[in-house]
Amino acid sequence: MFKTGDTVVYGTQGVCRIEGTQTKRLRGEYIDYLVLRPVYDQNSTVFVPKNNEKLLSKMREILSADQIYSIIKELPDKDPVWIDDDNIRKAKYQEIIDEGDRSKIMLIIKTLYRHRLSQEEKGRRLHQADEYILNQAEKLLHNEFALVLDIKPEEVVPFIMKQIEIQKK
Repeated sequence: MFKTGDTVVYGTQGVCRIEGTQTKRLRGEYIDYLVLRPVYDQNSTVFVPKNNEKLLSKMREILSADQIYSIIKELPDKDPVWIDDDNIRKAKYQEIIDEGDRSKIMLIIKTLYRHRLSQEEKGRRLHQADEYILNQAEKLLHNEFALVLDIKPEEVVPFIMKQIEIQKK
């Protein structure tokens, strides 16, 4: 179980620190909450009811640096997972983000980057739903990678590209 001071990834909020617990009264009932503070949004606070297993299950340990390097190392060998049907693609990609498997999230980013380039070559833009998924996936992954690797979120893509280039040599 997580404790005060731990850093976790929480759902689509991303990287958060557990600041403690707080009891709140809601509809006459007292409920204990974990208080989370998003690392990259100090103006936000997330309250997770301690008695709600579904919401607690959205809390995941942050990756180690070794795990991040492993995900990056595997990326070039993985083929994009494009789904032609917009609605099925949106649902499947959102499901992957909600599950929190960072390798699969990285593959979604790779897939949508490639599709964006393909669309740009045709003078088109990425579908709005795809853009939303891409932004959500990037925020989650970039913030976690940045925290663990002690770099800025905007430095994550160049870092990943450099690691891939090193592997090719």
